[in-house]
Amino acid sequence: MKKRLLLAGACIVAVVILFQLPKVVVENEGLANSVPSADSIAADINAHVDAPAEVKANISLLRAKVAGSTDKEKKAIFADSLASLYASVSRFDSAAWFAEESSAYFNNVFGWQKTGDQYYQAFTLAVDGAKQQAFASKAQEYYGKVLKANPDEFTVKSKLAMTYVTSSNPMQGIMMLREVLAKDPKNELALFSLGMLSVQSGQNDKAVERLNKLVAINPDNIQAQLLLGVALMNLGEKVKARAQFEKVKKMDQDPAVQSTADSYLNDLK
Repeated sequence: MKKRLLLAGACIVAVVILFQLPKVVVENEGLANSVPSADSIAADINAHVDAPAEVKANISLLRAKVAGSTDKEKKAIFADSLASLYASVSRFDSAAWFAEESSAYFNNVFGWQKTGDQYYQAFTLAVDGAKQQAFASKAQEYYGKVLKANPDEFTVKSKLAMTYVTSSNPMQGIMMLREVLAKDPKNELALFSLGMLSVQSGQNDKAVERLNKLVAINPDNIQAQLLLGVALMNLGEKVKARAQFEKVKKMDQDPAVQSTADSYLNDLK
């Protein structure tokens, strides 16, 4: 079931990827070695076969400018542009590294959040436990700075919570998600995350409750609609689950979404 959630590809947000990641706790010692170094990050952009030639060329050009520039502000601007380019080809580890380089110069909330977001994306995609924890720690560092400046950045707090849920302190993360909903009851990411965690822990009745709230807030949230079908299926509500998956198929014609919904519908036959 969990693997099939991933079939929806780009339509499923990062937290769904977290659904299947191992909950690994590692010691802090040696974490720095898990974060890409300047020498290791995307040294060979040609390895990204799906990256358009123009993107590859721009990355190579900007890397040369970062390496050759002596003006700190220009280096930071080039690094920020590199972060965006690497993110566009889903190399979030490299994107995070350059975003961090840029934010070190500008030292503002925008840069901290961008860096945190890139490390968060890298964290959600990491399959190696040590790298997952390293990226989580980095995301926590930068999200912490954002929240210190703006405590009411509830979506940032929800992402921060998920780094704890799946890496080092699950209960701390769950409590943070509940704190978000106490102050922002309509926060979609917090509702979805708690709904997902409820499915994962077998509390499908709670999942249905939370996901119903979410789709009432935003009926177009395809991730929530799909997960709601899973929760209903797990509860044995076959008729409702079938209707839910059929609804998902009508909402989104993406082949991955269609395939995922069909796979669940086949289970309900």
